[in-house]
Amino acid sequence: MLRKTPLAAALMTIVAAPVAAPLYAQTAPQAAPQATAPATPATQSAQAQAPAAADTAAPAEGSTLPAVRVNGHADTSGDFQADTSSVGAKVPTALRDIPQAVTVVPKALLQSQAVTSFSDALRNVPGITIGAAEAGQIGNNINLRGFSARTDIYLDGFRDRGQYYRDTFNLESIDVLYGPSSLYFGRGSTGGVINQVSKQPNLKPRADVSLMAGTHDRYRATVDVNQPINDTTAVRVNAFGQDIGTTRDVMKSKDYGIAPEIKFGIGTPTEVTLTALIEHNRDQPDYGVPALNGHPAPVDRKTFYGFTDDRTIQDVQTVSARIKHRFNDNLTLRNQTQFSHYGTEARATNPAAVLTGPLGTSTALTNGNYTTLPLSSLYVKLQGKNRTINDHSVYNSTDLEAKFDTGFLKHDVVTGVDLSHETYSNQTFTATAAGLPLNTLAIVPLVDPVYTTRPASTRTVATNLAESSANGIGLYVNDTVSIGEHWKVVGGVRWDRYEAAINNSINQPPYATQTNFFTSVRGGIIWQPSDWQSYYVSYGTSFNPSLEALTLTNGQQNLPPENNRSYEVGAKWDLLGGGLSVTQSLFNIEKTNARTADSTGGYHLDGDVRVRGYQLGVAGHITNKWQVFGGYTYMDGEVLKALDGTTGHSLANTPRNMLTLWTTYAFTPNWEIGGGPTYMSSRYAANTNYVSVPGYTRWDAMAAYHAKKFDIQFNVLNMTDKKYYDALVPSDGGRAVPGVGRTFIGTLNYRFL
Repeated sequence: MLRKTPLAAALMTIVAAPVAAPLYAQTAPQAAPQATAPATPATQSAQAQAPAAADTAAPAEGSTLPAVRVNGHADTSGDFQADTSSVGAKVPTALRDIPQAVTVVPKALLQSQAVTSFSDALRNVPGITIGAAEAGQIGNNINLRGFSARTDIYLDGFRDRGQYYRDTFNLESIDVLYGPSSLYFGRGSTGGVINQVSKQPNLKPRADVSLMAGTHDRYRATVDVNQPINDTTAVRVNAFGQDIGTTRDVMKSKDYGIAPEIKFGIGTPTEVTLTALIEHNRDQPDYGVPALNGHPAPVDRKTFYGFTDDRTIQDVQTVSARIKHRFNDNLTLRNQTQFSHYGTEARATNPAAVLTGPLGTSTALTNGNYTTLPLSSLYVKLQGKNRTINDHSVYNSTDLEAKFDTGFLKHDVVTGVDLSHETYSNQTFTATAAGLPLNTLAIVPLVDPVYTTRPASTRTVATNLAESSANGIGLYVNDTVSIGEHWKVVGGVRWDRYEAAINNSINQPPYATQTNFFTSVRGGIIWQPSDWQSYYVSYGTSFNPSLEALTLTNGQQNLPPENNRSYEVGAKWDLLGGGLSVTQSLFNIEKTNARTADSTGGYHLDGDVRVRGYQLGVAGHITNKWQVFGGYTYMDGEVLKALDGTTGHSLANTPRNMLTLWTTYAFTPNWEIGGGPTYMSSRYAANTNYVSVPGYTRWDAMAAYHAKKFDIQFNVLNMTDKKYYDALVPSDGGRAVPGVGRTFIGTLNYRFL
């Protein structure tokens, strides 16, 4: 039998599916008739809370009713399926009209999985891998389709550039757009962007409390209160507090946050929304375990390399104002402003070199740390990662959406301007214990290190203070042209001016400034032969300045931005009467002038990095009782050209195969069960390919009882207690953070209204 590659098989599937789907739609189990379909237990609970919700939330006279998908379910609050997203077009747009792959992770899925952290939520997104704390980077470090997306995380359309551990307590969904997208987002977005969509005030009263407890000392409480003030105004407050332990020794997080919001003019031509996010984290960053013989050291996964008084304290304050004015059905003006401050005080420790002896003068292993010595003869040098970070940003965005006809062509034009001002300071410190080499806190056994507080003899000295700032302006226009019933052409262009400067008190260069001009483009053709299928081809570009993250490696200050381009072809289908969405795409992303270092340490734009692959996504109802959400990605990431000796190597933290699947079944009106696997193939910790991490399959499960006023839910994470490695760090040859062990979680959700 001829063996097909994943790309060839994907291409055949895209071609064959339009033929098979109508047949499948005729023979597959159908949902109940649209007007009378029974709801799932989750939607039953939502309906019971406010039977008069339709009357309460009715728009004011003369306003335009929102679009509604009729898919056989009376309420979509518990659905895994999404119909629209603003991440691919700046304004709410049907997913079928976005000529790029988009994954929407809804609140209902996160609740079903008992997910509370941003990183855990993203495990549902094919093509995303997690990076751990590294060097000056802490908080959520994400790779999207093989490229870093640390500065490509957004909150309600604005860049959320702070280095902190995000929570899901105030999120309605997480929307992921794949591929270079500087047209709408400016600098960055090599692999795509990740947008957090906040919960919004509405005219439906609610008061929910959720209590969670689990093994390994996991405790959490959340509150969600929404209160209409009058017919057009509502207030909503979400809050959480948690004390979370893990299956790793020592590691613990104590966090809390509140997000108040008020919305005026609901359902009227002019809506004004004021929001805030205040979050405080006291966490212990996990720098993982060092490598040995080309793989993570074979120590107990609970082993922690650090001190019991390590901590990272983070404070986040974000306030925003949004004004939307609808002149008529065809003309809408929006303006948004956001102010953010992120403060971090970190005193952390990371396992650096693996040593052949207990002395600071012992030989350090390199290049994968290959050795024939027994584990009991090896030691690990612990280094301090102390720093104080302050990060401020001010963003303003104005866009105008106009719909009009020119002959037989129908236009939907979005044009706008983005303004930004950002400042960043990072004061680093060197911590050295008495009698040890500079920046060494301890030398501990590789196996069973003793857990103590940081040595009393530690001497901490302030080192480099980096202070940087940036100003940006972006002008863009995008037009979606409908040609008849079945064709759409999407095209847009953006011009950016990005000016950034940095001052270093000790490091080189002492001062550097850059002013970058860049023009980004986006184009796509969409063919929609029927209301349940959509096919597209697209092209997009983006750019990455050296000072993109307001940090700079010496030698890169005079380099122009890196350029990225993407080609994508895909299909989107709404099957089973619209209840089940299936998406597929083939993609090619290439960074054509990647920064690369030569043998002397000088940097050049002579590199070339490419990721090509295939992606499949599925979300929605197979029957009115059976839901599913999942995806598969094949990624072939390769360094095509580099001056540092990595030409031909696999791209770091980019597995060939990733699969995620979650399904639930309501087998009675009250009882629901669910579960599914997460699979990831082997991957390398760094482009050097010295250290590889094995693949794994993790299984999770849940069972829930739904009543009118409450839900009781039990989740099991990692049912088989599989030992696997979750996040990767390229530093020190490559480190890996062990994933969570078997964990049991119980949740009680109570609805007062």
